This record gives sequence, structure tokens and C-alpha cells, in this order.
Amino acid sequence: MTHPLDLATLPASGGAVSRWRDRLLAVLEGWYASPTLYRWSIATPITRWVTQRRTQQLFDLMSGFVHTQVVLGCVRLNLFKMLHQAPANLQQIAQRVQMPEPALQRLLLSAVALKLLEFRGEFRFGLGPLGVPLATHDGIAAMIEHNHLLYEDMNDPVGFLHDAWQGAMASYWPYAHDAKAEQHAAAEKFSRYSDLMAASQGFVVQEILSTYAFEPHQSVLDVGSGKGRFACDLAEHAPHLKIQLFDLPPVLSLAQGNVSQRGMQARISFSPGSFLHDELPAGADLITLVRVAHDHPDGVVKPLLQKIYNALPPGGTFLLAEPMAQSFSPGSAAGAQADAYFHFYLLAMGAGRLRAPEELMQMMQAVGFKQIQRLSNAMPIHAQLILGRKV
Repeated sequence: MTHPLDLATLPASGGAVSRWRDRLLAVLEGWYASPTLYRWSIATPITRWVTQRRTQQLFDLMSGFVHTQVVLGCVRLNLFKMLHQAPANLQQIAQRVQMPEPALQRLLLSAVALKLLEFRGEFRFGLGPLGVPLATHDGIAAMIEHNHLLYEDMNDPVGFLHDAWQGAMASYWPYAHDAKAEQHAAAEKFSRYSDLMAASQGFVVQEILSTYAFEPHQSVLDVGSGKGRFACDLAEHAPHLKIQLFDLPPVLSLAQGNVSQRGMQARISFSPGSFLHDELPAGADLITLVRVAHDHPDGVVKPLLQKIYNALPPGGTFLLAEPMAQSFSPGSAAGAQADAYFHFYLLAMGAGRLRAPEELMQMMQAVGFKQIQRLSNAMPIHAQLILGRKV
């Protein structure tokens, strides 16, 4: 590992208000731990739902790994695409997947409980509300299969924390923990993670294109562009733009084939390089950074932001889009479950980390960006967007 792990900035505490809050929470913890209060709460209709909800939340935490394996089993048996074509009964499904009916039925019933499948008439199974996206979006299934590497690494979670970069996930993403990966990593490694990034990027691209207006811009530089999925979609979305891709040479060699296949050769150009060692090409009035910053530690991100600022002309714009940590402000716990996932995923991957929007905005301000703002988008779980300008 070439970079040490960063520490996230936590909210400040202290003073009379904090001490008063600590005393209040200590009282509440005592109540939660009281067997007498527990018996009273489940016996009283007005409080029973609170206790039931907390119990269900704890059980969901305990059984979460089983839930993920149910989803993975359905993906590997291709059940979602199979039942998207037409509902089928247990015997029909068992014949197609070559599995004994009693064992298969356990998987199907578990999938029904998780709303992945649902019962249909004549003892058939069909897609449930959560199964439909898995049948129609290949990127979701690709990430579910990919997450198996993370679960293998975390089989011993305490041991994993002591030595997080020796597992299958770190090997999958060579650039995240090896600054010279492009010089000696096998081309197959660049191909497989570039394919995954392209397959799983659809929802992020949709958030960007539906949120930000690209009409004022003439030229875009996409840094860490991968196989060019975002660039090609952007080129179709905004036909007036000229787009330039910047990424490692082995990655851009893959991007060239994708761009050619989509007929974008006249609109998209390529600038191979490493943002760890090279300056960024100048000339674009908009630079985008999509799902890149969280892959890297502060020691990489801060210089990269400075390079982006330097490459922009006066009046140029920087657009950053990626999953971000929940804010520490009150009422911001909606994304807490996603945070728990990304904190460990990025640790297994390398030295990157999930940052809150406020932290990224402070880093942008430190290198010179002005008029920094968060853009409101429909599905922040996929990505949040931050905009900054060079004045």
C-alpha cells in the first residue's frame, strides 16, 4: 500500500449542550436495557410497534448476509431473467436449473419473503417488485456477483480490518493500491474492472444527465473515464459537445473500441496518462470526475483537484459526481445503510474512502474553486453532484 488510510472529519462536540445530551442518552440506554420496560412496552399497544420495529431491525442486521446470498443464488441461477419471460411453477424451474425441488423451494420462498419473487396463480412464481430491476438492468446483477469478493474478504471482519488489502477485492482493483499498476498489471485486470464500471454506471449517468444542463459548455474533459460509458451517453445527450477522455493507457485502449462501436469517433478524443503523475490536458471549459475521488485517499484527491483547477480556463466549471457519505447535520441519516456498505467496500478496494459533501466542498475550496454548490438530484444513493467554478 502506497498511501496511508485517511481519517474522516467528524462533527465537533463538547460544551454544556453535549454534556446534557450525554446524560439524557445514558438514561435512555438504561431504559432500553430494562427487562421490565421491555415487558411493559410489548404489553402496551401504543408502544408495542416501537419495540417490534427495533426487534425487526436487529434481526435484519443479523440475517443480512443470508439475504445477500439469496439474491446471489437467484442471479447465478438466472431466475430473474427466466421469470421475466413468464411465471413458472416449482417443477418447471427445477427442471431448467437442474436442482432438486425441496432445496430449490427454500430459495424461492426466501426470495418471495424478500419481495424478489412473488406467488402467482396455479402455484407459479413470478417477479416481485424488487426482482424486476434485477431482470432488466444487467449492471445490478454484475455488482451483486462482484460483491461476492467483498464478502469473502470480510469472512473474518476483525482480521480484515488489520489487513484489508490482501484479499480478492484489492486484487480486482490494481490501480487503487498500486500507483504503477499500468506498468505491470495484466491487461485482463484492466479489462474486467472497466467492464464492471461500464455495466454499473448507468444509474449514475442518468443522475448526471437529468440533473445538470450541459448546454452552456463547448468542450468536456472526463478524468478517469474508464471505457467511456459516460462520455458516449453524454455525447448522445448533448450533440454540440466535444469530449476528451483521460485515463491510463490500458484503459483508454479499451475505451477506443467502445467509442468506435457506438460511432462516436468524431466527437470523442483520447489523452492517455495518469493523474497521479501527469498534468491534465487544458482546453475544456468543463471537467468531470465521475466515481473517481472516493477510490483514492486525500493524498491523491487533493493534488488531483488542484490539477483540475489548473487545467480549467477562467470561468471554467468542475462537476464531481459519486456516492457520498451522509452529512453529519441533523436529519441526514437516510443514507446510513449505503454508508456502511461503501465504507467497507472502499477499504477492501484500497485506500479510498467515502466522503461527505461538505468535506469535498472544503477540499474544492482549498484549491481555489468558487461558487461551490450541491446539485439536488432524484436518487442520491446512486451519486450526489457538486459543482465548482474557476473565476
